[in-house]
Amino acid sequence: MASLMSMDMAELSALIDCLGEPRFRAKQLKEWLNRGIRPEGMTNLPISLREKLSNIPFGGAKIVDRRLSTKDGTAKYLFELEDENLVEGVLMRYHYGNTLCISTQVGCRMGCSFCASTLEGCVRNIEPGEMLSFIAEMERSEPPAEGRERTVTNIVLMGSGEPLDNYDNTVRFLQLVSDQQGMRISPRNISLSTCGIVPRIYSLIEDAPHVTLSISLHAPNDGIRSQLMPINKRYGMDSLLKAAGHYAEATGRRIVIEYALIEGVNSRDEHADELSSRLRGINCHVNLIPLNPVKERNLETVTRERAEKFMARLEANRISATIRREMGADIEGACGQLRRRVLTERQEGKA
Repeated sequence: MASLMSMDMAELSALIDCLGEPRFRAKQLKEWLNRGIRPEGMTNLPISLREKLSNIPFGGAKIVDRRLSTKDGTAKYLFELEDENLVEGVLMRYHYGNTLCISTQVGCRMGCSFCASTLEGCVRNIEPGEMLSFIAEMERSEPPAEGRERTVTNIVLMGSGEPLDNYDNTVRFLQLVSDQQGMRISPRNISLSTCGIVPRIYSLIEDAPHVTLSISLHAPNDGIRSQLMPINKRYGMDSLLKAAGHYAEATGRRIVIEYALIEGVNSRDEHADELSSRLRGINCHVNLIPLNPVKERNLETVTRERAEKFMARLEANRISATIRREMGADIEGACGQLRRRVLTERQEGKA
């Protein structure tokens, strides 16, 4: 049986029927679940029903740590799942609303050389209800501002893990979070970032065509990309960019190209020119990201001047580009850093 948090309205109605309860209880149950409330807290349900529901896996998370940036108000959350695994989430504040970055796997098996999330590999996939729980728990921790329906207005699947490596759970989450009887977050306010599992990009056109697709490219050619990202040895840049272009054409949605600028690796003028030639003809925007250094990796970020020169070179080549605003640098902003530190502390405490 699926966990309570992962059930849609039809499944909850079937459950309520099975438990011999009136059908209207399903709507009440769903309203509680949208807020991440466990059965014991569902005060308008009979105690007998709450006891029955308590015997069903809930499939949620709880906040065990929160770090708030004194520079930009970014909040980093560490969530603990029911099996005691840890995952991260980041709330970023913008003038148009708040974006929550959530994880889709505990760890990651993609092996990208600049990422902390992949250092211990992938422990397991995250279930749809657990992803929903991240939103619900964060919003209970930080209620919406006056006049707003909710704290989280946008979602990015860019935390630890590769969303398309956890495809079925990710698509199920996208359906649940946008459902009108669920959290009602528009798919157009959701971005999904992939390192490039090409067949799944084509599947996504059918299963989630309104989501903004972000491609973690980070290189202008196969040689550099294969060094940084092992996935490129299976799905090279030609096939990846062809799939990205097809997604843009089929959905009418502009692709976002994520490009982490790494000193001495991919950040020279000639790299900008080569990248421009590869992207020409694709409806896309390049999001330049000065590398957020990870101490376990021997890679360095670029200066602001170098980032601006790279962007200017792209724009001169008629490629739309911006430099991403650096957020959360003072609270271990890179994916996986806080989780890794807490895991290390736990191990040291057991020693």
